[in-house]
Amino acid sequence: MIGIGHSIRDTSGSIAYGWNKDKGAEVVLRQNLVGENPMELTREFRFVQSQNSNCYKNTLSFVLSPTIEDGKKLSLKDLKEICWRFMEQMKLGDRQGIGFVHRDKAHRHIHLYVNRIDFRGNAYNNSFMSRRCQLAAEQVAKQMNLKTVRAVTQDKLQALSPVRNAIKQKHDLIIKNRRPKNFDQYIKAMKQNGVTAVPSINKAGYLQGFRFIYKGHSFKGSAVHPEMSAGNLALQIYGSNRIRTRHFSHVKILDKIIPITPKLIVSIAKKAMKRCLDVGIEI
Repeated sequence: MIGIGHSIRDTSGSIAYGWNKDKGAEVVLRQNLVGENPMELTREFRFVQSQNSNCYKNTLSFVLSPTIEDGKKLSLKDLKEICWRFMEQMKLGDRQGIGFVHRDKAHRHIHLYVNRIDFRGNAYNNSFMSRRCQLAAEQVAKQMNLKTVRAVTQDKLQALSPVRNAIKQKHDLIIKNRRPKNFDQYIKAMKQNGVTAVPSINKAGYLQGFRFIYKGHSFKGSAVHPEMSAGNLALQIYGSNRIRTRHFSHVKILDKIIPITPKLIVSIAKKAMKRCLDVGIEI
């Protein structure tokens, strides 16, 4: 089961979307609300929200999506329980909430709207909302014997193990025989062997790893093999001695100088130190 959530401003439009009968919508949860249509429900939300004029995005919107297989066997009672358990995991307390199940797609999914403002006028802390939603959905899935995101991901990776193994074999041959001295040489060598290595650049313009595309499949490095994570890949290409003896904070990729994320720099430095220590112990 997947759980995503964020704070929104458009309470009326969101509840109207949840209520949409064209999507096979049906109410699966109603808490501290009596309205019988989106307009009435929005009015009740806004009455409570009027107690806190400082909170701009004052409604919490969540989407809870079981797998297609799990969704087929879930009753309305089960879907309601998912909502209750999720709200409990998110520590939402006694607030106004309305949940709808949609059946317009291949899988059933729930749209849950909860008032961010409680009856005392306090706003719910929405820090790290995305991560907290994922963890809460995972806990609910475990409690109800449903498949978690992690289990689904593992199943997919297992099914694609021949493709991942092929990428790893090509990587090993290039590292051993071609001995690339930088990321540019590595990317070109992989391309010649049918694998596209794509740098993962975040919004701030920092390098945080690589994705590998082969025969229509795309994997991040660590999903192919732990040795192909960004830190381990840097060590294999640049070597622990070169990394220790230079200010390894930028790399040249495709004729561009790209900074490395501080988190990745620390990871690479730790791995380089560990490798040096291991070599020293062997000697």
